[in-house]
Amino acid sequence: MILDNLFYLFVFPGFLFVAVLGLLVGWVDRKVSARFQFRVGPPVLQNFNDFFKLLGKQTIIVKDSVKSLFIAAPLLAFGTLCLIATMVGMALFFEQGFHGDLLVLMYLMMVYSVMLVLGGISTGNVYSSIGAGREIKLLLGDELVFILVCLIPIVKSGYAVNLEAMIIAQSDGMFIGSVSGVIGLIAGLLCIQAKMALRPFDIAEAETEIVEGPLMEYSGPLLAFWKLNHHIMYVAYPLVLVVLFFGGFNLQGIGILWAVLKYLLIVVLMIIIKNTNPRLQIDNALKFFWRVLAPLAFIGLILAVLGV
Repeated sequence: MILDNLFYLFVFPGFLFVAVLGLLVGWVDRKVSARFQFRVGPPVLQNFNDFFKLLGKQTIIVKDSVKSLFIAAPLLAFGTLCLIATMVGMALFFEQGFHGDLLVLMYLMMVYSVMLVLGGISTGNVYSSIGAGREIKLLLGDELVFILVCLIPIVKSGYAVNLEAMIIAQSDGMFIGSVSGVIGLIAGLLCIQAKMALRPFDIAEAETEIVEGPLMEYSGPLLAFWKLNHHIMYVAYPLVLVVLFFGGFNLQGIGILWAVLKYLLIVVLMIIIKNTNPRLQIDNALKFFWRVLAPLAFIGLILAVLGV
C-alpha cells in the first residue's frame, strides 16, 4: 500500500508524469506563441535543456533575504503542485479519491499563490516585493470567482464535494452541455489564466516592468523549480477543469482521443488568450474579477441551482 502511494505521488499520475508532460506542453506554448509573433520558436527539448541547465548553476542568496523562507518557498510550492496533480490524476485515471478532495484541491491551489508571495517578499528586493503585492491582489480577485466556479459543479452533481462523484454525475451528460456549465468553464478558464500568471493577468511577473517580480532574485536550482512549477500547472490546472466540466476521461477505445482533445482544447484556449490580449494593470484586473467575472459566476451558480 505504501509503495503504491509512493508510485502514485512520484511517478504516475504525480511528479514524473506531470513534469515531463508539462515541459512538453510548455514547448507547445512557446512554439504556438512564436507563430503568433511570426518567429520559428524553440526545439522540442528546449524546456528540458533549460531546466537541467539551471540545476547546474549556482544559487545566489541575497544577503538581506530571509534565507529559510527564500529556499523553502519554491520547494513547498513544488510539493503542493505534486499533490494537486496526484489528486486530480487519481480521479481521472483510477477513479479514486476521498470525500472532500475538491475542497482540499481548492485550498492547495491557493497555497501555491501564497508560496509565490512568501518567496517574493523574502528576498528583500523592492521589485520582488511589488510583484508579491500584486500577486496578493490577484489572489483576492480570482479566488472568490474560482470558489463560485467550483460551486457550480458541486450543485449540479447533487452537492458532491469529491472529484470522483463529479465524474460519475457527468456519465449521462457533461456539465459543459448546460448554460451554467458554459459560464463556469469561461470563468474558471480565466481564473486559471490568472493563477498561472498568463496574459492578460501577468502583471505580478511583468518582465518589462518589474523584471519577473517575485522571481527576480531567484537563480540556479531554486529558479529551476519555479520554472518547473509553472510547467506542471500547464497539466494540473487544465485537468481540474476537465474534471469539473468535461466529465473526466474514458480511456477505452475512441475515449482516449476524446480525452486528449478535451485537455488540448483548454490548453489551446489558454495559449490563444495569452497571445491575443494585452497585459492588464492590477487595478483593471481586480475590477474585471470583482465587477465582471464574480457576478457572471454568481449568475452561473443561480442557474445551476435552477437546473439550467
